[in-house]
Amino acid sequence: MQQIQREIAIDNWIKTSWDEYIKILDNPDYQRAKSYYHNGKMRIEMPPIGNDHASDHTIIIAVVTLFAATNGITLNGKDNCTYRKTGIQDVQPDVSYYIGENANIVPYGTSIIDLDIYPPPTLVIEVANTSLADDKGEKRLIYEDLKVTEYWIVDVPNVQVIAFLIENNGSRRITQSHVLPGLEISLLNEAFRRTRQMDQGQVYSWLLTQFQQK
Repeated sequence: MQQIQREIAIDNWIKTSWDEYIKILDNPDYQRAKSYYHNGKMRIEMPPIGNDHASDHTIIIAVVTLFAATNGITLNGKDNCTYRKTGIQDVQPDVSYYIGENANIVPYGTSIIDLDIYPPPTLVIEVANTSLADDKGEKRLIYEDLKVTEYWIVDVPNVQVIAFLIENNGSRRITQSHVLPGLEISLLNEAFRRTRQMDQGQVYSWLLTQFQQK
């Protein structure tokens, strides 16, 4: 166990057993960290503290919420929630949503969402400031295996959203959301570009106008 603790490197995938992974998460040093487990490997990410990640995290939640509210779409969002298939997979996406018939499937009082009991979220979003390669790579494979319906990456440095539809044991790029019908990814990109030029309140007002016109 001591050897594994010495080998832990933040933001790297490390080969370890499930039991060792769970013990590491009990370490107070990592209780605020995001953690992932997949194919016998674990990854620890310390919480981002930078302005850019925090701002874009806030924006993507607002965009999805506003679009759903103006289009009568039923959903429930989760911020940094843990989803677990014991012994197999563990993920903590930045943002996730249950949409449609599964919107209220996870009851209040639930801590870690057990994927042996509940279905995976419909939409998963990772906000990538320094983790873009991993979000496009290993994490994408995790969400394919978990069979979420859609996976978005907010590419902070390049001011864009990269969206994937997950189907047939793989994923493909999309330009319009399937789980939020009518939401164009290009509109998300324009919203993020506007955040670099104006305050968030102004961006939300612009978004509401765009959504109400559809």
